[in-house]
Amino acid sequence: GPSNSEGAGKVSLLKKVPALKDGDFTLAECTAILLYLSRKYNTPDHWYPSDIQKRAQVDEYLSWHHANIRANAPKTMWIKVLIPLFTGQPLPSEKLQEVMEGLSTSLKQFEERFLQDKAFIIGSEISLADLVAIVELMQPVGVGCDIFEDRPRLMEWRRRVEDAVGKELFFQAHEMILNIKELSNIQIDPQLKEHLAPMLMK
Repeated sequence: GPSNSEGAGKVSLLKKVPALKDGDFTLAECTAILLYLSRKYNTPDHWYPSDIQKRAQVDEYLSWHHANIRANAPKTMWIKVLIPLFTGQPLPSEKLQEVMEGLSTSLKQFEERFLQDKAFIIGSEISLADLVAIVELMQPVGVGCDIFEDRPRLMEWRRRVEDAVGKELFFQAHEMILNIKELSNIQIDPQLKEHLAPMLMK
């Protein structure tokens, strides 16, 4: 149901997604949820390595990710689709340009600091770091900002992630993001629009 409902508040105090309910145990925040699931279900070691230094590298990326890739990539979706959908008016192109400049800086750091000449972020095998990164980076693609174009190293990494996850599962997982523009055709509850529009315009 709606993430701001009373029931949702019992799963996540912040009433935000993602949130996990496992029996009586509840947990919020995507990174914490991924780490919990990888430990609970004893996922293959490469996802969150038992080697202390490799694990620290995954943790390092996850810590960096929030203030860099996550701080920029999803904004493209908000600027191009979601804010116009709720407010009924497009945002000035300068807003998108500003976000794309910040994202470009983050992508440069991502390639130079984390990818370097490796197959994946922490070496020759995919990890949670790659999974968290790719989900954010597919959001600009979904709204027509192909950040992989003209970045061959990034494009090769994306292809390796697709292959490691499996192409069918990869595109199934990103189906909603890749078709996000279709949201512009849906009807939004006028009360919800009235409630959200002022916050979004801010």
